[in-house]
Amino acid sequence: MGLIDFVMGAGEKLFGAKESDQERSAKLENQVRKMQLPVEMLRIDVEDAVSGKVKAQSVREKIVLAVGNTTGISKVEDRLELEVEKAAAPKEPEASYYTVVKGDSLSNIAKAQYGDAMKYPTIFEANKPMLSDPDEIYPGQVLRIPPIATS
Repeated sequence: MGLIDFVMGAGEKLFGAKESDQERSAKLENQVRKMQLPVEMLRIDVEDAVSGKVKAQSVREKIVLAVGNTTGISKVEDRLELEVEKAAAPKEPEASYYTVVKGDSLSNIAKAQYGDAMKYPTIFEANKPMLSDPDEIYPGQVLRIPPIATS
């Protein structure tokens, strides 16, 4: 996926004022593990990149967002390796990203992205476990916007 930009002053406050990059990296790794996102060999270096192995594009995107939506992080270099099993379902499409602005709600984001405000649960589900309530988003937060399946 490459380099993804975030709002440095927005997000969860994990870091103390005088922590080393190594301590910050360890806290970010712990944060991702708490979310129980399936990743092998996870390594986060706040000055470099996020790496490891995942089996789904959505997990890859959620890990990047979990790291980037942290106060003090302005960029995430995604070096996660996507391991697709040969017998698995078709390749999962990449989501786009949306940065929340003041006054946004999931329903107005869904209206703008999909043309239908009632598709907000799609965005909410795509951002679990980072979101636990569809009414709790904040300016500067970056969200996954998955493509809508067409029939």
